[in-house]
Amino acid sequence: MTDMGWTLTEKEKQTLRLIVRGHDAKSIARSLGLSVHTINERLRDARRKMAVSSSREAARLLLEAEGGDGQGAAFPNCVGDTEIGEDAAATPADQDAAPTGGAGRAVRPVRIIIGVTLMTFLLGLLALAAIPQNMPTDQTAPVAASAATDPQVVDAARQWLTLVDQGKWEDSYRGTMASFRKLNSLKVWADTSEKVRVPLGAVLSRVLLSQQNLPAPPYGYEVVKFRTSYANKADAIETVSLDKEGGIWRVAGVTIE
Repeated sequence: MTDMGWTLTEKEKQTLRLIVRGHDAKSIARSLGLSVHTINERLRDARRKMAVSSSREAARLLLEAEGGDGQGAAFPNCVGDTEIGEDAAATPADQDAAPTGGAGRAVRPVRIIIGVTLMTFLLGLLALAAIPQNMPTDQTAPVAASAATDPQVVDAARQWLTLVDQGKWEDSYRGTMASFRKLNSLKVWADTSEKVRVPLGAVLSRVLLSQQNLPAPPYGYEVVKFRTSYANKADAIETVSLDKEGGIWRVAGVTIE
């Protein structure tokens, strides 16, 4: 039983999954076309059912529960720079009409901690010896992304993923944002990566699919998607969210589906 007896509704699970992806109440409301009050009500009900005081803690527990059901593993918290607000007053009945798919897939994703959070996020790494230690950052495979992509953003995402491919947890951890490191220690990142990334095996190919701006608080993120084939998992979709910090592109979150 993946919900540990919490009896969460699909809409409550959907909202908690979006928190793991780095959203806060406002950005979730905007993504789903609902009011912030509705989102806060869902979070309040989820916290009550799960007997926790923090929405992020509820999201983390759900992530762990879903990651342990044989359909995938999850990384540490996908974090953004803003905190979830306090519960607001009761909300209109627009919750009933909300799409269960929301801004992300309602199906349980395999979240990679390759940047844990959101480098949740947040993304086991099995035998490091099988992972190429000098995988080139440039790929000769055709790119399916639009011409509007920013090479610096794409290269930053690809280079960071390469560090994870090589099992360089400390180096990849240094490449994450301060907000990510605040919620996830190096040990949490390393332990989660060992558990989630290693079993996927060596990277066979990584092809850029797209790059787009996600208008999430506080300033938005650049989201880069790759189609990646691992030795033990073909055609996975890697999603890396980045933002500039100190003039350098750093990872705010990552998922593997």
